[in-house]
Amino acid sequence: MTAAPPTKTLYTRAAALVRRIGVPTAVLFAALLFDVVFTTQAALDDNGPRFVDFGLLPGFFAMTACAVWAQKRAAVAGVAGGGVLVFSTLFIHAFHIPPYSSVLPKIAITEVVAGVLMVFYVTRRARAGVAFCVVSFLVVGGLVALFGRYSGVGDIDGGTATQGLVFGLLLLAGPVVPAIAARDRRPQADPRVRRLRRVNELAMGQWPLMGLLGFALLFEFGYTYSSNARGFPILFCSIVAAIISVLSPRRPADALLGIAGMLLLSAVVTPFLHLRYDYPMPGGVPFVQVIAAMGVVVNVTRARGLNASWPRVSILSGVVALAAILNSDKPSGLQTDPQTLSVLAFAAALMLGISIAVGLMLRSRDSERTTVVQSAVADAQTAERMALARELHDVVAHHVTGIVVQAQAARMMAEQKPEVAVEAMARIENAGVEALAAMRRLVRSMRGDAPAGSSEFSEQATTDLGADLRKLVDSANHGVPTSMHLDLPPDLPHEVGRSALRLVQESLTNVGKHASGATEAFVVAEVQGAELHLRVTDDGREPAHRPAGGSGGYGLVGMRERVALLKGRLSAGRGPDGGWRVEAWLPLAAGEGDE
Repeated sequence: MTAAPPTKTLYTRAAALVRRIGVPTAVLFAALLFDVVFTTQAALDDNGPRFVDFGLLPGFFAMTACAVWAQKRAAVAGVAGGGVLVFSTLFIHAFHIPPYSSVLPKIAITEVVAGVLMVFYVTRRARAGVAFCVVSFLVVGGLVALFGRYSGVGDIDGGTATQGLVFGLLLLAGPVVPAIAARDRRPQADPRVRRLRRVNELAMGQWPLMGLLGFALLFEFGYTYSSNARGFPILFCSIVAAIISVLSPRRPADALLGIAGMLLLSAVVTPFLHLRYDYPMPGGVPFVQVIAAMGVVVNVTRARGLNASWPRVSILSGVVALAAILNSDKPSGLQTDPQTLSVLAFAAALMLGISIAVGLMLRSRDSERTTVVQSAVADAQTAERMALARELHDVVAHHVTGIVVQAQAARMMAEQKPEVAVEAMARIENAGVEALAAMRRLVRSMRGDAPAGSSEFSEQATTDLGADLRKLVDSANHGVPTSMHLDLPPDLPHEVGRSALRLVQESLTNVGKHASGATEAFVVAEVQGAELHLRVTDDGREPAHRPAGGSGGYGLVGMRERVALLKGRLSAGRGPDGGWRVEAWLPLAAGEGDE
């Protein structure tokens, strides 16, 4: 029984949207939403003139539009983006709009993300000389925004400016390096191309964690500014922890040990930096490292289960406990208050439990999805086998039955009329050649060279059912003279025509095998209303001995399966005159709907 398709949850809809627009565009829109909310809050508060902060929004939307445009026209959009930065800076000066900082001082997060995306697209898609010029113009626009948004030269803090230049250089190198690597169009078999594709697939699966880590890093950049660069070692540990967390699905067990090592290094270094309140650390661990550790726990529990993960999870828990003791706000340095430690232990246990629960939920969902996929594959394989079995029975058995019938006739007439036996031998040869060709077509289908359950003859059968029925009757492989009445439209649906031919073919094969003493068979194929009506009758009688070639018992089974697939009706049995009668009604609309 085929499993029902999974319901679309909010997560699956969000994942589908991210896949459709791409992770970079999703991050850009998230940054824009953050800046719009932040700017609206700043514009409506009581600090400074009201509504003046709304003057930043045109620059945000313009940079977003340039970054989206860069996906199609990278060089032109890059030049426009550099111009937006310059004109936005002039606009801020002219109307005394207070800018705010993110990763870079005086530059909003939307402008940073849009600039990084434009640098990446320009470096990857534009010619080398054009890319150098456009990226240089973007850098100049960024420097104008970095230094030009201060009220005066005296307001520029040397330490902040230096940190801004360092972070700006890192932001410039970040998109340029992978973009240059992606410029080289190597063959698909190149290991580096496959590695880049795997990294892209990994990023697509980890985009919620990447979004949380990105926003946490944004705030941690701000803490690094406020600590006058003393927090840079902690920021470095947080960046490495974030990278380990994003890559953890590749090697989750090793990633858990790696994240524990980074948390341990950060915990040991923090007391020597004298950060105090300039660098908030809940429980002695920075925000980014908390999120990264939870992400790794989720991934390792999802991949390995709880039983195989608890030793490494225990190591991580010990490191977190050590960080809580070492990085205390108390003047004495170490945290020894039992009440405070119990609160921190409860909070850590709660976050650990949430991470394990999410990991086990995702593991259960993966197992369910695997079961559904395996069931779908098994159903497809069964359908493929049944289609091949029907084709083997209907096509090959038809020719083989003709060979047997002709051989029996030749044996009986050999002594009395040798010339009849010679003619029968020629017909046997033709039937054998057709059977061999049908077998070869089926072998090609089974090897994947043709669609399952199809053949060259079956494909021809869907174009003109009347012509194919005449060809089938003229071959006379079943050995019984046959007449026809056909009333068929030229636009018969593809699947209906193919199934109708197979039904008539199998019915005539049964006439040759089972209709003892039959002298005539009659085939009717006509459209009645919205159905194709088929009728095959003969004037034979029930055989008293075993039919030629034996009876496999699958003829009627295959016909019923074909009719059921089209939601039609089938009737088979003895007619009022003693002969055998097969009738089928095939809906024409069902055939069109199945295509």
